[in-house]
Amino acid sequence: MSDPMRPPVSPHHPRPASQRSGPAPSRASLRTAVVWDVLRDALERRAKATGRESLDVLDTGGGSGNFAVPVARLGHRVTVVDPSPNALFALERRAAEADVADRVRGVQGDVLGLFDVVERGGYDAVLCHGVLEYVDDPAEGVRNAVTALRPEGTLSLLAAGLGGAVLARALAGHFKEARRALGDPDGRWGEGDPVPRRFTAEQLTALVEDAGLAVGAVHGVRVFADLVPGVLVDTEPGTLDALLQLEAAAAELPAFHSVATQLHVLGETRGAREV
Repeated sequence: MSDPMRPPVSPHHPRPASQRSGPAPSRASLRTAVVWDVLRDALERRAKATGRESLDVLDTGGGSGNFAVPVARLGHRVTVVDPSPNALFALERRAAEADVADRVRGVQGDVLGLFDVVERGGYDAVLCHGVLEYVDDPAEGVRNAVTALRPEGTLSLLAAGLGGAVLARALAGHFKEARRALGDPDGRWGEGDPVPRRFTAEQLTALVEDAGLAVGAVHGVRVFADLVPGVLVDTEPGTLDALLQLEAAAAELPAFHSVATQLHVLGETRGAREV
């Protein structure tokens, strides 16, 4: 097991914006571009390793399908587990609009009661995005996500980063709140903080490794995007594409993990590492 105090440098490089296919980048893509590129590449590798074009993917806390629907459009079968009936209704509608309703299934539940609604060991990949911040026991949540994987599988874990919140509060002039977040065991800056818990890269990699996975990659997400004035991105030609490329370049560098708004960890089962 590697030292959790030294998260590995990712061997998976997000694709520069100039090399991506599809529509022109949007403001919304700033929040998902790095994670999506890493996830898409991981799914491609898993499909190649299994010899199957269509994988079984579980999206815990997948909400209205921000990742589930694009994953289904790649040809994979996706099960979304979410506690919100409204989110699942929106998921159903979005999947139908994208013409992937036959590959997306929504189930009401949560990661701590995961096996009340899905099977153990039935998935090639599990997404756990924006979940650990809100559950009572993050370690149990990660263990359940790992238990849902097949012997050869991949975990995509995304959670709020402590450093990004501290930096944001400080730059807004809320220095006492920034200091409080630094010393708070859950990384909260005050009673009005809407996020119950934040993590460092070391904490997330330790959770993944303690659950029995090897850490394949760590990325900082939204390192600069939340700090750049929106008017600059919206009005200066080429700024959005340049910002996307900067995010991709900085994402895999450990020096920037400590100031990222979110942290993404890619974990792999030992069997997947040996393929």
